[in-house]
Amino acid sequence: MNMRRAVIGAGAAMTLALGGCVIAAIPSTTTVTRNAPMLVTQAGRDSAAREIAVMMQASAMAWNRGDLDAFVNYYEPDTTTTYIGRSGVIRGRAAIRAVYAPRFAPGGMRDSLSFENTEIDLLAPGIANVISWYRLTRGDSTTGHGPTSLVMRRDADGQWRIVHDHSS
Repeated sequence: MNMRRAVIGAGAAMTLALGGCVIAAIPSTTTVTRNAPMLVTQAGRDSAAREIAVMMQASAMAWNRGDLDAFVNYYEPDTTTTYIGRSGVIRGRAAIRAVYAPRFAPGGMRDSLSFENTEIDLLAPGIANVISWYRLTRGDSTTGHGPTSLVMRRDADGQWRIVHDHSS
């Protein structure tokens, strides 16, 4: 079996802080793997892994600053885009936005979001499977933590967008 693996940022977490509060973190280890025949070069895998890690950081930053529109903009704008969570399967970016909206409303409960232990599997040029652990924190306490599995596609503008999101 031909396994390719690249580790992004091994040994050092990249954390952004604002006013002493952590607003986003890139995992200390981001791994990209692929077991299929060489459809993409290693340089292409490495580049995609960096781009996706940046996109996930930007997504967490949008969440943490309370920018719902920027957060859901990382989902592909299609009615076939799916989010699977506690309430079942949600279809379409507008419906996904509606699920998250109460957390972003004035007085809504929205803890700080970060991602860790991210694995990026480039399935084909412009298509990736991403497995990560999300962490929601309030102060020094973790209020939520679990796996998320994302299928992502690079759009015509070169931006990585979420096509399918399963978060537990």
